[in-house]
Amino acid sequence: MKVCKRIFISGQVQGVFFRDNTRREATGLQLTGGVRNLRDGRVEVQVAGEEAAVQSLIKWLKTGPKLAKVSTIEITECSLDHLQDQQAGSFEIWATR
Repeated sequence: MKVCKRIFISGQVQGVFFRDNTRREATGLQLTGGVRNLRDGRVEVQVAGEEAAVQSLIKWLKTGPKLAKVSTIEITECSLDHLQDQQAGSFEIWATR
């Protein structure tokens, strides 16, 4: 079953290659969506795909790349239709918002 999640990651998550590593992990899991830095210091991930693959990415996001120090992670549901309209079957790094 396909699911869509919007995830906010807090902690030392900017300047540690979090976005690039997230894209690599998500692409390997055949997920679509994107990742961006937020001006408040968090990282936002919107991801869609098979539920087991999304859960695998969430598990990875709880620690992130080697230099990251994740303190909290917030997960909400999002609309598959909205995300599929933005993406053409890929996982991208989006501009900071």
